[in-house]
Amino acid sequence: MAEALTVDCLQMPHGFFTRRGGVSSGPFASLNCSLSSPDDRDAVMRNRALVADRLGLPMDRLLGLRQVHGDRTVTVTDPWAVGAGEAADAMVTDRPGLALGIVTADCAPVLFADASAGVIGAAHAGWRGAVGGIIESTLTAMQRLGARVEAIAAAIGPCIGQASYEVGPDLRAEVLAHDAGHERFFGSGQRADRWQFDLAGYCAMRLQEAGVTQVTITGCDTLADEARFFSHRRRTLAQAGPIGHQISAISLP
Repeated sequence: MAEALTVDCLQMPHGFFTRRGGVSSGPFASLNCSLSSPDDRDAVMRNRALVADRLGLPMDRLLGLRQVHGDRTVTVTDPWAVGAGEAADAMVTDRPGLALGIVTADCAPVLFADASAGVIGAAHAGWRGAVGGIIESTLTAMQRLGARVEAIAAAIGPCIGQASYEVGPDLRAEVLAHDAGHERFFGSGQRADRWQFDLAGYCAMRLQEAGVTQVTITGCDTLADEARFFSHRRRTLAQAGPIGHQISAISLP
């Protein structure tokens, strides 16, 4: 069975799925859900079917995007063919029977729900997207469908933790150019001219500043927990080959 973490606040079928419980092998073991990976496509499709089944839906109702680290949000009215998602980093919908899926391997997946309005969202928040406004873009799109910011719950899934996320001056400069007060999300680095960035905390702050009061952070560090999560940074540090990506998804029943 596909393994997933859930949070109470969303009140919708959802899961922050780990890498466990799938059919892929080797570096993609086992619940790799990335259609752009060099993994066997049939295995990826079977993995995505396992995820959809946990959400009570057929696989063709689990939708994904061509994620580009931007700030564009797509409003979903009908399903599209597997792999035919637009270039964007967030989706929202008010249509029952659809699941919105985000693939990650260190970036932060953020799931949203206004249970009273029947509106959900899912966003891919790497540091560039978070700084660029993908969280606010998702909230704006949800409001166009009738959601109210004060009624929206948001959960930040497994992502690279601050202790694992060493960053350089370029990243820090872009974050501080947006708001110099965000210095608090940078801890001291192990090397000169390096810092440890709190991506999950930064995303939570952006949600709260936008008016979301129900914010949950799962607190899982994708780099540190190799048994449960794929990690792009871990692969880079090890100078290893291709890896898979976990998926996070939410649906309207």
